[in-house]
Amino acid sequence: MPRLPALPPVPYKYTVPALATVFAYLNARWSMFYDWFLIKSLATINIKIKLAERADRLNLFYVLEKHALAPKSASRPFIVYNGQTWTYKEAYDTVLRYGQYFKQTYDIKPREIVALDFMNSATYIFIWLGLSSIGAIPAFINYNLSGKPLTHCVKVSTARLVVADREIRDKFTAEQLAEFASPDFRDGKGPVDVVFITPEVEAQIMQTPAIREDDNLRSGVALRDMAVLIYTSGTTGYPKPAVVSLSKCWSGAIFMEGFLSLKTDDRVYTCMPLYHATGAVLGFCAVMLKGSTIVIGHRFSAKKFWKDVRDGDATIIQYVGETMRYLLAMPRGIDPVTGEDLEKKHRVRLAYGNGMRPDVWNQVKQRFNIETIAEFYSSTEGFSGHWNRSANEFSAGAIGRNGWIGELLLGGSMALVEVDHELEIPRRDPITGFCKRVPRGESGELIYALDPNDISHKYQGYFNNSEASEKKILRDVFTKGDAWFRTGDTLRWDTEGRWYFTDRIGDTFRWKSENVSTNEVAEILGSQPDIREANVYGVSLPHHDGRAGCAAIILKNGAIDVPADILESLAVHVLANLPRYALPLFLRVTAELERTGNNKQPKHVLRQEGVDPGKVSVKDRLYWLRGDKYVPFTEEDWARLSAQQVML
Repeated sequence: MPRLPALPPVPYKYTVPALATVFAYLNARWSMFYDWFLIKSLATINIKIKLAERADRLNLFYVLEKHALAPKSASRPFIVYNGQTWTYKEAYDTVLRYGQYFKQTYDIKPREIVALDFMNSATYIFIWLGLSSIGAIPAFINYNLSGKPLTHCVKVSTARLVVADREIRDKFTAEQLAEFASPDFRDGKGPVDVVFITPEVEAQIMQTPAIREDDNLRSGVALRDMAVLIYTSGTTGYPKPAVVSLSKCWSGAIFMEGFLSLKTDDRVYTCMPLYHATGAVLGFCAVMLKGSTIVIGHRFSAKKFWKDVRDGDATIIQYVGETMRYLLAMPRGIDPVTGEDLEKKHRVRLAYGNGMRPDVWNQVKQRFNIETIAEFYSSTEGFSGHWNRSANEFSAGAIGRNGWIGELLLGGSMALVEVDHELEIPRRDPITGFCKRVPRGESGELIYALDPNDISHKYQGYFNNSEASEKKILRDVFTKGDAWFRTGDTLRWDTEGRWYFTDRIGDTFRWKSENVSTNEVAEILGSQPDIREANVYGVSLPHHDGRAGCAAIILKNGAIDVPADILESLAVHVLANLPRYALPLFLRVTAELERTGNNKQPKHVLRQEGVDPGKVSVKDRLYWLRGDKYVPFTEEDWARLSAQQVML
């Protein structure tokens, strides 16, 4: 049989584009890049944390020390804040001084918890790592808190020392300080000292010798041990301190290093609060682990944001929640002399964070000339998450993405289950008693698998609060004896591997990127002498993410048209006792509140009606908080909100 002639070789100029096209198709169809990154990241995390554990170098202080003492990185910029730059070596020496100050002045011991109530600054980092250098553990307090929420957070931390920013001195009233000073404040274990970091105290700290304590002060810790306490509002009551383990700090930081493609010459700008896990763990820790530069903004300011980015020469910026919406609401930044678009005058290659809604996603990329959005989903008390690095239209608006390989790897460790929205828990099959997974493309509560014989391996729960910790665990979900972690969020996973956030289960609503507890707000309102009853809920507003706080109230005098003095008293009361994000921005004054048969307050109808005057009963009155006063909310005001002329 005659042989067929050999085909001539195909030139590279044809084969390379063809292979690239095939790979691009396979990657788009099955998210091969995402799955490969996931596998690589999990392997990298496992190797690095095991090496650190074996060397007994899990304390975050050692990460700083490694860069500070290495010739290649010692003089590299580490922290940029308020026009000043600290190299890794300079920061290291400063951290040692802070550690010695707390040890010598307040006799802080290894494993002791110290409350840190501070606004964003370089000093925040020095205190944090200074405490780590002597083996102590910081509890990050939300600097917006005052009154009872502040008292609660300090008390449950068990700290005997609060290190506070002098800029929030007004949050610590004379009555508050007297309460802290009571010998019985810590349940018989003595008072709490409060030290405000003033220029005089800072000068004293900088005169303290930069002594490195022996390793035995930091040794013997395990991956599941606490690195920091970070408060989360949870679903009810006051903020709860979530145990953020060393494993979570290392894993989150290592993952973000790859997710962002961090380089040592990257400069990451964040003005997101460092008391949150997003800023602290997925921002600062990731930067420090890589040896890059963190550019710290004091607090978010829409007016100053891009100037701070330019001044800090940032290459990556971090956002949370409505940050980008607020930036889009600002007038365009145009140089009055040159006409140059200042919002595009930067080196930013990537913006990352959580909570950016799909409707602003592409606007952000186009207006600010940012090529890539890196959105992720996670929670403070959780131990896993989702991620979506997007430079195209396909995954715009998604909080996560993975392909079939990722599904094979993760399918057994996470699930979306049907929810009973009335009971606000996963629905059980009446015959088997087990939960049911939702079909692909439908919304369900996201849950993560736990080892029922070793829950704390992944989930450390809330500090000294076993009851709250146990509420996040779901047992006998698919088989008898299994255990799963409840996120409390409903998500949707579409047929093309994209994950979308749909809602938060229960009464808790999110505003200003914070979880707001309706029970906490109702308790504060209920202590106001003019209010007889209050039902607190979140309402959707045009052109705003999350839900704004609204309280349907009944006054003791039965009035619907509220006198000016009572409106003033209500405003003074909520402003003094609630953080800004938890304020009831709207009041719905009514003569009667609906109740269920067992005296619960249903919120469904109130949520649906919101604050649209056209839907609210003409028998009720609406008011909204403008500055420090409640004033009538009219149809004209609603029209302004609807026309995007007002941003709250």
